[in-house]
Amino acid sequence: MTKTYKEPEPDFTYDPAIETTDPAVSQETAGHEANLAAAGQWKLFWLKFRKHKLAVVSLAVVLVLYLIAAFAEFVAPFDPNQTSATYTYAPPQRLQLFHEGQFMPHVDGMKMTLNTDSMRREFERDPANPIPVGFFVKTQPYELMGFIPMETKLFGPLEPGPRSPMYIFGADRLGRDIFSRTVYGARISLSIGLVGVALSLVLGVLIGGISGFFGGKVDTVIQRVIEFLRSIPTIPLWMGLAAAIPLSWPPLRVYFMITIIVSLIGWTGLAREVRGKFLSLRNEDFVIAARLDGMSEMGIIVRHLVPSFLSHIIAVLTLSIPVMILSETALSFLGIGLQPPAISWGVLLQEAQNIRAVSQAPWLLFTPATAIVIAVLSLNFLGDGLRDAADPYGKV
Repeated sequence: MTKTYKEPEPDFTYDPAIETTDPAVSQETAGHEANLAAAGQWKLFWLKFRKHKLAVVSLAVVLVLYLIAAFAEFVAPFDPNQTSATYTYAPPQRLQLFHEGQFMPHVDGMKMTLNTDSMRREFERDPANPIPVGFFVKTQPYELMGFIPMETKLFGPLEPGPRSPMYIFGADRLGRDIFSRTVYGARISLSIGLVGVALSLVLGVLIGGISGFFGGKVDTVIQRVIEFLRSIPTIPLWMGLAAAIPLSWPPLRVYFMITIIVSLIGWTGLAREVRGKFLSLRNEDFVIAARLDGMSEMGIIVRHLVPSFLSHIIAVLTLSIPVMILSETALSFLGIGLQPPAISWGVLLQEAQNIRAVSQAPWLLFTPATAIVIAVLSLNFLGDGLRDAADPYGKV
């Protein structure tokens, strides 16, 4: 009895949608692949970055935060140091767009009474006396960024005065507007991240590049110094360096000194990143060709090696900015960083840590903490997207 051979059935089902013979689709795919083949480094970087939706949204948030910080005088409705003895620890007022069915941006008025038992001011909403709020309102003359004269604010009460209180985020122990102080605090807290990262960039690329490019004893000495710095507990080191700042220094000088202190520790991680890249690239053909062409060692580092992985450096620096912001916040919160009259998110947190503020005005702690969380998370998500886009093995 002979057995007939039977062709085994395939274990898959043919789907015509998988393979298309449409010439338009094939031509579009071929064109896309041709564009990718001819695209430069930065175009590929952008194509991969825009696929990271969360990173794109975070980029928009970061841009808005830095615009607010840059134009703080225009965004903040009041002077951050303007006090009011009547409205100390006033609660937040909700901004409303309609009143009695009509479009009228406003906040409800407030009634203040003194509780004779607790000897505290108590505030109640007064919807019957709304306080109209307008956009691009006229105010007292001020200077935008310190040198541009202006008389217009982004928004504020149409009739500013002691009888028209407007505290979107509440008031502190001196009756100062927390929203305005948070906006002004963004300028120092966000800029200290940029300045600190700029200093870390110079130190990290220079020292890490020398370590990875030359190797040998130079690499050994630099790596031992980095390991020593990274082995020191961060907070005690900051406290020791910040304690050396004279109390008589003006706030601006203290600001720059805090930035330098933060940068002295932040460069070590970037230096190791750069060292690893230099070790992998220093024997490549383009480096050897540049050396044979007579280019100096520093010229090879600056003109060839660093630009070859600049996108990776940008991603690392973006992830370093939140560390700088949190460092300044921690130092100021502990009372060894920036001090009043300077305004930063860390200073606002430091002013909100007394028992009375926590029990009577929790928004003093909540508002700057929320701003810090939004800024740090947005920068972290942005850094993740930049890091994925800088990955040479990632798909476009």
